Amino acid sequence: MRVITQQSLGGPEVLTIVDAPEPRPLPTEVLVRVKAIGLNPIEALLRAGEFPPLLGRPPFVLGWDISGVVEEGPLTYRFKPGDEVFGMPMFPRAASAYAEVVSAPALHLARKPASLSHVEA
Repeated sequence: MRVITQQSLGGPEVLTIVDAPEPRPLPTEVLVRVKAIGLNPIEALLRAGEFPPLLGRPPFVLGWDISGVVEEGPLTYRFKPGDEVFGMPMFPRAASAYAEVVSAPALHLARKPASLSHVEA
């Protein structure tokens, strides 16, 4: 899968697309194929090193807000493969949402309303 990462602090120019292994969900997590992400103002500050380092020093993958489709969830009862979900997993810990696939706690997600697109959600 591809992720947007950064090796140093700075502006948008420090962001690069790289290949990375897909995450493996823990027993209470689901694997989500990301269709859209949200960008928060705090992410630009974290990227530039202007905010206390929630994520430590680079390299890291930013992002928390996701909308997508569940691919698997080994032991969770909340969702099944094919369910459309959205949420803000893991905050303030790293959710690494600037990725094609995210592993997220099932309790941090909700079903996406059918009336909303992934971008709207």
